Amino acid sequence: MMHRKGAIALALATGLWASAVQAQVNAAQDALYIKGLAATCANCHGTAGQAVAGSANVTLAGLDKDYIVTQMKAFKSGARPATVMHQLSKGYSDAQIDSMAAYFAAQKK
Repeated sequence: MMHRKGAIALALATGLWASAVQAQVNAAQDALYIKGLAATCANCHGTAGQAVAGSANVTLAGLDKDYIVTQMKAFKSGARPATVMHQLSKGYSDAQIDSMAAYFAAQKK
């Protein structure tokens, strides 16, 4: 009987450990995916949202998340005029916009 309880305990512990490892892997994959999305903005807005000094482009790093989401949705709907952002923003889902906004909001100005 004791041997069986030990086997069950080991199986439960292994299952919990595997779940924790999978959660870490998923979090790392999610972070990489979001960084990849944000990297598409680098051509104009700089690496990690830091626009080149003197550039006409806005630095996204450190901006309020809700502000970024609002502006992206305004570009996407055509409510905010733009040269290219109205086209680029249409390529992102609302969930992707939200993820990118959170990423840029978390970056240092």
